[in-house]
Amino acid sequence: MAEADHSAPEQTPSIEAREPNSPNRPISRNRMTLLFIVMLVTAAGNTAMQSVMPSVGTALNVDDVWISLAYTWSALLWVICAPIWARRSDQRGRKAMMALGLVGFIVSMGLCGLVLWFGLAGLLPAIWTLILFAIFRALYGGFGSAAPPAVQAYVASRTPRSERTQALSLIASSFGLGTVIGPALAPLLVFPGLGLVGPFVAFAAIGIAALIALRIWLPNDEPQFAARGRAFGAPYGTSSPDRSEDEEDEETGQPNGPGTAAVPAKRLSWWEPRLRPWVIAGLLGGHAHAMVLGIAGFLVLDRLGLRDTPAEGAGPVGLVLMCGAIATLLAQWGVIPRMNLGPRAATLWGVALAAVGVIMFGVAQDLHSISLGYAIASLGFGLFRPGFNAGASLAVSRAEQGEASGVVASITGAAFVFAPALGVWLYGHSDWLGFGLIVGLCAAVFINGWRSLAPDEITTQARR
Repeated sequence: MAEADHSAPEQTPSIEAREPNSPNRPISRNRMTLLFIVMLVTAAGNTAMQSVMPSVGTALNVDDVWISLAYTWSALLWVICAPIWARRSDQRGRKAMMALGLVGFIVSMGLCGLVLWFGLAGLLPAIWTLILFAIFRALYGGFGSAAPPAVQAYVASRTPRSERTQALSLIASSFGLGTVIGPALAPLLVFPGLGLVGPFVAFAAIGIAALIALRIWLPNDEPQFAARGRAFGAPYGTSSPDRSEDEEDEETGQPNGPGTAAVPAKRLSWWEPRLRPWVIAGLLGGHAHAMVLGIAGFLVLDRLGLRDTPAEGAGPVGLVLMCGAIATLLAQWGVIPRMNLGPRAATLWGVALAAVGVIMFGVAQDLHSISLGYAIASLGFGLFRPGFNAGASLAVSRAEQGEASGVVASITGAAFVFAPALGVWLYGHSDWLGFGLIVGLCAAVFINGWRSLAPDEITTQARR
């Protein structure tokens, strides 16, 4: 934290004095690494869980669709809570919301692992195991949803418009790296005595380490944009961040200072006209992506004949998910920055490539072809997601970044309310029903987005 000017103790330090990362300065490498780790840990834990849950469901002798439905309540809470936490991050600071999200992740993973251990040991009936799992998983949807909007708003509000796509792509790629690490570690974390719940225990412990690092090394931040020109009273804080009278808002060019009326950020809905085209793309494409993720593990067990030996399924499922994650990293670390793709281009060509991969994935019969098809689909969705995130961010002003990130997070969560279970249910009846709907959703994003998404040369230009 930068120090205030001690020569004038009576003057309230400016936000820039409290927080050296002003919007015109890049976020330091150490802080970006810490933000990256916060996102990576939750992503790795969730994908490690996804690697073992098809095998857990088979071991519990429950239908695949019930395993998918166990995530529904959590995803619904994510939709409801993410915008609330995003608005709270504008008031309480991004660090506080990141810490809350990590606590939700840790508690959820620990309790889910505990109840699954009782169920697999035969100490709980399968139905009660799933009910309790769904309840404890909901803790992640309710409280874990505080971290991603806070991280995204932290980065977006400190990054120039021309660089925001790449900055958000880097943060989004932490999920990609997490989805490599999670499936890769999951089979290694099936410890004797813990069995398939080993990954839950291990990632709860890793989450505790990440929380400690966040508390120690990320300075307390006071929001720079959502509440400019107004003081924070209790319970939101003890200080009153002011800005000099001659400082102008980067987006609007209007002065902000003690003599200027407060202009709080407008509360944004999903159907805000500036966000509407991106919201539609995010909902349709997000549902397609969620359905693929829901089907993947069960398809591997079916195509490789592993239903009778579920404990052996974690390895192949993890391998397929890891191939997809590497492809996602290739998109976000390689394709987007190398080709300098803007939000519209990344979104449209991403869903087109995803549709091709989904078709290959749907007809695959062996581990190699399953992995290849899933990787191509993941490459496409790896282009689509950062394009959608950046497009929504660039559609609004800096002061509205917290609101926009909450909308993005809630849309992402909305895709996981019913889509995975619907995809698994359709897949259980007919392969082509499930995969046909996914391809149709990708086509709808491409056609509608071609007409309605603003050109990249307009969205990425600096505003005066």
